[in-house]
Amino acid sequence: MPRDISLADVPGLVGEVLGVSEWIVVDQSMIDKFADATLDHQFIHVDPERAAAESPFGGTIAHGFLTLALLSAMNFDCLPKIREQTMGLNYGFDKVRFMSPVKCGTRVRGHFKLADSRFRGAGMLMTTYEVSVEIENEKKPALTANWITIVQFDPKDRPEHV
Repeated sequence: MPRDISLADVPGLVGEVLGVSEWIVVDQSMIDKFADATLDHQFIHVDPERAAAESPFGGTIAHGFLTLALLSAMNFDCLPKIREQTMGLNYGFDKVRFMSPVKCGTRVRGHFKLADSRFRGAGMLMTTYEVSVEIENEKKPALTANWITIVQFDPKDRPEHV
């Protein structure tokens, strides 16, 4: 269960792993729904028989962007809640790399290390997480990236020492 922290705590946590999410099963139904949402129906994702016969994966695999999108759920599952936060926003990603395919039916989980935090403006904290998505029983992660987020808060809650 994620813990609560204050804005003043965040700078001191840089360099620490702040959370590891619960496992998520990536099944064919999830892959098919993502294919429908993104209009990406490549056979390696949605045709188990053809993927088994014609791909090196032995069956279907998740879209890389599906794995990336699961970071949101993983984030909410394991990262500390900042008490003063009024809203959180995605700012973007740097260095996204899809390292290994996620085969249908496998489990994945996210690892989040706080790499940087900077107060920007009166009511904004920019954070950068080094993230990876682990595939159960695999040596290589599914992906690695630097995820930049913005924590918004009431300016009156900004710690004085920063």
